[in-house]
Amino acid sequence: MNTLALAPGLSISRVVNGLWQIADRERHGQKVDLHAAADAMLPYVESGLTTFDMADHYGSAEEIVGTFRQRYPNQRVQAFTKWVPEPGPVTREAVKAAIDRACGRLQTDCIDLMQFHAWSYAHPSWLDALFLLAEEKAAGRIAHLGVTNFDTAHLHIALASGLPIITNQICFSLLDQRAAGAMTALCQRYGVKLLAFGVLAGGFLSDTWLNKPEPVLSETLSWSQMKYKRFIDVAGGWEKFQALLQVLHTVARKHGTTISTVAVQCMLQEPAVAAVMVGTRLTSAAHIGENNRALALSLSASDLEAIRAAQANFSPVPGDCGDEYRRPPFLTASGDLSHHVNSFPKPYPVKTDARGTAHALSGTVWEDLAGFSRAVRKGNRILISGTTSTLGSRAVGGPDAAAQTHFVIDKLEGALQSLGATLENVVRTRIFIRNIDDWEAVARAHGSRFAHIQPANTMVRADLIGDEYLVEIEAEADV
Repeated sequence: MNTLALAPGLSISRVVNGLWQIADRERHGQKVDLHAAADAMLPYVESGLTTFDMADHYGSAEEIVGTFRQRYPNQRVQAFTKWVPEPGPVTREAVKAAIDRACGRLQTDCIDLMQFHAWSYAHPSWLDALFLLAEEKAAGRIAHLGVTNFDTAHLHIALASGLPIITNQICFSLLDQRAAGAMTALCQRYGVKLLAFGVLAGGFLSDTWLNKPEPVLSETLSWSQMKYKRFIDVAGGWEKFQALLQVLHTVARKHGTTISTVAVQCMLQEPAVAAVMVGTRLTSAAHIGENNRALALSLSASDLEAIRAAQANFSPVPGDCGDEYRRPPFLTASGDLSHHVNSFPKPYPVKTDARGTAHALSGTVWEDLAGFSRAVRKGNRILISGTTSTLGSRAVGGPDAAAQTHFVIDKLEGALQSLGATLENVVRTRIFIRNIDDWEAVARAHGSRFAHIQPANTMVRADLIGDEYLVEIEAEADV
């Protein structure tokens, strides 16, 4: 099937034309010719590859699609874009400005799919942004809302909170199988679809690199190649990667096709994947036929078994989906966040009293009402108050104890960061749950965040204040 009904009123091609390479073409400051690039889109659209993915930081990508719409008003395309704000507080005005900018560039009154990226979950602004984007969706400025590079825990928080998210765009390939487990299960539970990028690993998963010597990781490579060379390195190195290419080559020869088409079709068979992203520089139509052949390819059970056997030799890419943008090892083109983020503000304001005690305040109504701080630091000791899943006037996570637990731990992390510490400094947690039947879901959520730290811990059933709250956690840290 070459197309898919992603949501009511939104049918897409299952191979999506990714325009991130426009930024690579423009990285030395020379802007592409918008009219020529728009004209280069036409063969893709006429062949049925009608869906294009871009972002606010992909150079002129949004303007190219807007120019195409202006030049070819009778050709229908689906335009996906992303909003990737700087870390820190998000205001209603900033959200409206981002949508206005995208609509202006895309020559539209309503964005087909707006995808949001968060740099840090310790700062609660990521949820503020999603709730404000949901309001813009209700107002008709956004047709559909998605996220990009979200991990399982935080997609879970958003969905359990009732946010109308239909997609998560993440790295997912034969090299990177992080999405194949818990993420896929969560998406199937909520009816969310994955948009997989990196399926060709920056072009490394192709005949071009079969039996070739290992490239040096340097600026001579494209940004995509620098990024995915890092993925190859953490997954086991060039020798194991070449072994995978050999298996893919054998399968491809059997079907009279290429390594790339096999790699694409493998990812299209993943149960939660709606579509895969294949990069295009819009300089030629050379890949159109190959993309369509990938859609038509039928792999046998023995083909897939051989490929899975080669994959088994790789080491798992560390972390959850999107962690390459949030924690070491940063699997980005530069190997850090220097091309992406200037700084990370403290999640919560801090004030120091006359005794030298630092107080972090998360701004919930309870802090003013009862006269306490979210956390205090005296010397090297940090004490964090009992914390619930409160964000302003909202109880985040809905009736889902695990989702509430993850958001509470985010708030603990935000308080720690504001006072110069991290979750790794936690030496004790105390957990209070309303319903004893929730103990395992809460314990597993705590375990997924603290397994590598293993603080002292106590869990008890308690009658919590506030009927909407299922869990409350306090913590102590030693810096």
